[in-house]
Amino acid sequence: AEPPPPPEPSPKQPELDAAAKLIRSLVHEEALEDAYINEMSRHMPTIIVKNEHWAATAELLKRHEELHFTYLRNVSGVDYETHLEVVYHLVHLESRRELAVKVKADRSDPVIASATPVWATANWNEREIYDLLGVTFQGHPDLRRIMMSDDWVGHPLRKDYEPLDSEV
Repeated sequence: AEPPPPPEPSPKQPELDAAAKLIRSLVHEEALEDAYINEMSRHMPTIIVKNEHWAATAELLKRHEELHFTYLRNVSGVDYETHLEVVYHLVHLESRRELAVKVKADRSDPVIASATPVWATANWNEREIYDLLGVTFQGHPDLRRIMMSDDWVGHPLRKDYEPLDSEV
């Protein structure tokens, strides 16, 4: 039997290539750790931005006329045990194009530039990630706990979190 033909490239590959090219040329040649199509998520164009280039990349993604991702739909935090990751889901409102942006943070000192100065909607999401995972968002206008009490010890969504009371 003949092997199956290779899969067709994603219809969203040109969008991803264009965004990656602009970021590499206008932010930094090595600003991206990776750029790929997430086929399991409706062929979502996805980029992993190096932490030190996130603030400049966020500005470019929103303000550049070819990108123009003016709407931040969601922000989430993920604990991978080896590192923490923040995922920003962006939308171009006129064309409905979408982009997922991932930024990794060191587990022992998780610091990422806040996206709140670029997209105000990041405010509460970043506060929730700060509270539950312990990621500090540098430049956030009001970074304080939002779900746990001010005297709560630790970050309950981290995989290494150990509650003070094992019954809780």
